[in-house]
Amino acid sequence: MSPFPATLPPPDVIPLRGGPVLRWGVLAPGRIAGGFVWALHQHTDQRVHAVASRDPERARQFASSYGVPRVHASYEQLVADPDIDIVYVASPHSEHKRQALLAIAAGKHVLVEKPLALNAHEARDIAHAARAAGVFAMEALWSRFLPQTLLVERLLREGILGDIRLVTADFGARFDFDPQGRIFNPALGGGALLDIGIYPIWLAHFVLGPPQHVLATGSLTQTGVDGQVALVLTHASDAQALLHTTLFAETPQEAAITGTHARLQIHGRFFSPSGLTLTSPDGAHRVRWTDTSGLPGSEGLAHQAAAVARHIAEGLTESPLHPLERSIALLETIDAARGQLGAAPLAG
Repeated sequence: MSPFPATLPPPDVIPLRGGPVLRWGVLAPGRIAGGFVWALHQHTDQRVHAVASRDPERARQFASSYGVPRVHASYEQLVADPDIDIVYVASPHSEHKRQALLAIAAGKHVLVEKPLALNAHEARDIAHAARAAGVFAMEALWSRFLPQTLLVERLLREGILGDIRLVTADFGARFDFDPQGRIFNPALGGGALLDIGIYPIWLAHFVLGPPQHVLATGSLTQTGVDGQVALVLTHASDAQALLHTTLFAETPQEAAITGTHARLQIHGRFFSPSGLTLTSPDGAHRVRWTDTSGLPGSEGLAHQAAAVARHIAEGLTESPLHPLERSIALLETIDAARGQLGAAPLAG
């Protein structure tokens, strides 16, 4: 066993500026798309050149708010725009597959908000289409590209934590019940697992790989979507992940990775820029790392955009950090959990 480190090494972060630049188009402008575009324009050299919505006035307001020069009257017009390199899909979950395939068929690279699709079957369809067309496609799971995640990856690679035995993570938030809104409506791909539970599940997959066994328990909402879920994932090494998500209450939103040599705590809002604490097994030694990038909250989306531009400039059609098979595996776990809970079918 190597000595407990006095400090944590710096993460290998992709520079936000000075690299390749893409011309972005946005489908379905809303709150999530607004945060993404703001982060791009504020912190990177990437630029959004066009936006399209089923509501033209909404698209015009979005363009005015975020400095987007062009508004298209339809999704079809945007993906056909020769001045657009990549399409960002920010629609409700139920539209992800349809809009991703629209962009791919037009020969555009595509970044699809998480989850990539409603289920693993739809995700495979997107992957197959992108590979056949030779275009870049990725799920926008931004947490994978944050400095803290890159540092976690380095600590795992260098064996600082030893053999990993346990991953714990929670993400709960309180949502007002709206049976027609995207969170609770099965027709829009509602439910805790696809919206926020995907983050704890992603972390477990990132650290331990896909599980061999999924055990889920929880409760459904009045509309039949999963409202609260506890998961036990068992992996090939016999390591386990204990995960929780809920639409009914705010939880600490913390995570921890426990190994035979040390335990790594990812501070609150573990899926966004935060910090890490590495603790020795006996608790006698502790070292902290804090994200000093100056990009709080959703501003951390800038890291994902810079990485995508770099990948495409390198001629890649998938991200080596978050390949399509990882997105498919995440949805396989969610599919298994939803099946065990008896959640309402999702209409794509």
